[in-house]
Amino acid sequence: MVENETETRTRHLAGPLIKANLTVADSTVHGKITYEQPLNERIRTFLRLEFLFKQVKHHLHGRTPWDSRAALGSLLDILNIFTRADLKTEVMKELERQIASMSRLEQAPNIDHSRLNEILDHMDVLVDRLHAIQGQVGQQLKQNEFLTSIRQRSSIPGGTCDFDLPAYHYWLQQPAEVRLQELEQWLNEFEAMQSSIGMILHLVRESSVPIQEVAHSGFFQQSLDTAIPYQLIRVTVDREINYYAEISGGKHRFTVRFMEQRSDDRAVQAEQDIPFELTCCAL
Repeated sequence: MVENETETRTRHLAGPLIKANLTVADSTVHGKITYEQPLNERIRTFLRLEFLFKQVKHHLHGRTPWDSRAALGSLLDILNIFTRADLKTEVMKELERQIASMSRLEQAPNIDHSRLNEILDHMDVLVDRLHAIQGQVGQQLKQNEFLTSIRQRSSIPGGTCDFDLPAYHYWLQQPAEVRLQELEQWLNEFEAMQSSIGMILHLVRESSVPIQEVAHSGFFQQSLDTAIPYQLIRVTVDREINYYAEISGGKHRFTVRFMEQRSDDRAVQAEQDIPFELTCCAL
C-alpha cells in the first residue's frame, strides 16, 4: 500500500519533467478560458497576490495620472495583504516543501534531469533571497507617511480625491517618468516575494497534465485522494461555450457547475453536456 501511494505521488509530481510529455494546458492558450479554484488558504493568498502584481504591472505601462492611481491602488492592496500575515515565512515553507518534493524525483525514470536541476537551483536562490530580507516584507512602505495617508483614505468611497489629499494630487501631476520611477521603486520591495510566488504557482500548475472530462447536464463531481497534496483545480473550456465554470471544493472532493448568466441577472446551470479539460494540480 505504501509503495502504491509513493508511485502515485511521484507520477503527479513528475508532470512537467517527464521527457515524453512537456506540454501542459495554460490559461493563455488562444481560444480557451481557464478557471482556477485553490484548495487551501496558502494557495488562495498566493493567487490573489499574483493577480495584484499583474494588475500593477499592467497599469505601469500607462502614463496618465489615472494609470498611476490604479497602479498605486493595487500596490496598496498588496501592502495590506502583507500587513495581515507573515507571508515571508509562508512562502519559504512552501518553497522548501516543493524543493523536498522535487528532489524525490531525482531517482525517478524518464525525468529530464537537467530541467529538474535547473528548477531546484533556481528555488534555492529564491530561498536565499528571502532569508536575506531583514524584518517584514514591505516594512519601509508601511512607514512611508505619504503612502499611509493614501491607505487611510482609500477605505472611504472617493476618499482620495483632490481636496482630501492635496499631496497626492500634487504627486499625480508630476511628470510620468517621476511617478513611474517611484512606483517601480515601491514595487521592488516585493520583488523577491513576487518571483517566489510566481515560481510556486508555475510549478503547481504544471505538476499534472490535463485530462478530458464531460460535465453531464452542466455538473461534474470528483473525489480526491487525501494521500496526494492537491492544491489547485483548473478547468479549461473553449471560448465558444457560453457558460462559465463555478468550482467549489476542499480536501476530499470538488464539484464543477457550468452556469449561464441570463438577461434577467439569474445564473442557471447548463442543461447540456459540457466537455472540458480538468487538471488536478498536486505538488
